Amino acid sequence: MTDETRMHSSDERARSGAARDDDFERALVLDTVRVTELAAIAASRVVGKGLEDLVDQAGTDAMRRVLNELDIDGEIVIGEGERDEAPMLYIGERLGRRGPGAWPVDIAVDPVEGTGIAARMVNNAVTVIALAEKGGLFQAPDTYMEKLIVPPPAVDVVDLRWPVAANLAGLAQAMDRKVEDLTIVILDRPRHEQLLREVRAAGSRVKLIGDGDVIAALSAAIQGTNVHAVMGTGGAPEGVLAAAAMKCLGGAIQGRFAPRNDAERERLEAMGADSERVYHTADLAPGDHLVFSATGITDGELLRGVKFFRGGARTHTVTMGYHSRVVRFSDAIHLLDDGARVTIQL
Repeated sequence: MTDETRMHSSDERARSGAARDDDFERALVLDTVRVTELAAIAASRVVGKGLEDLVDQAGTDAMRRVLNELDIDGEIVIGEGERDEAPMLYIGERLGRRGPGAWPVDIAVDPVEGTGIAARMVNNAVTVIALAEKGGLFQAPDTYMEKLIVPPPAVDVVDLRWPVAANLAGLAQAMDRKVEDLTIVILDRPRHEQLLREVRAAGSRVKLIGDGDVIAALSAAIQGTNVHAVMGTGGAPEGVLAAAAMKCLGGAIQGRFAPRNDAERERLEAMGADSERVYHTADLAPGDHLVFSATGITDGELLRGVKFFRGGARTHTVTMGYHSRVVRFSDAIHLLDDGARVTIQL
């Protein structure tokens, strides 16, 4: 084979790989938007009633129904739990049309991130999904994870193993701010009392949230939200969803599993995970083909919640693909009833 032929063959492979990257996103980005939009609409019909199970069931049922309509051969790797505990969207469940030509994908979902805040109609409840090629998402067990999530400028200047003050200093320098100007999101839990003291002692402000660290991660990675990092211990499955978003946005998550008991520790080890290791974005979302979508259920700093009108609803969604490097905010009108009419107002 001549040098010219080898170069031509190499170019063809590169173009073929790029085309497949584009095809994956082109085929699935709009599908992921549809999944989260319709799940958010379904969940929004029962928010504010104080019934967490009802909100979660509504979002889960809608998400499952739409996923089964897609041209995918999908498997849930991050879902509502094990099969015996979660009749819908359980880990290992197969979804999609699964016919010839269907995209083989791993799926991470949270039909309602923040069921408690959604049930009380508090801000920042969302519905979330990430899709990747097979093996493209880490199958994290339902345990806790200590997390540090930062925006793109601070990717290389923080370390989960460092003292809190050192990470805040690095973050401030990377963002050309004073430590006192930083706002750190932390889940409002008793386990974070020491972390709160350390962050405040360093001089940074703390925004306590009742739930929803995936949307908090997005807020940290997107400018204009006045959120600069997420710290503390939350759900490990949410850590994988956050990693998918961070990979698309150029931000970073560092996570260390924190099993709550011997049973969780044994299951973690059985899955090949290490509770002593610090996992990075590429470990939790290693896929080359990756799409992510989140739709607001209730209003928040980043996304507006679902608004109903006679015969329809309005949704607000952020969606992204790893290779396109494009983050889209979509404001959609859904005419849900035959003959519904709407006057669109900005």
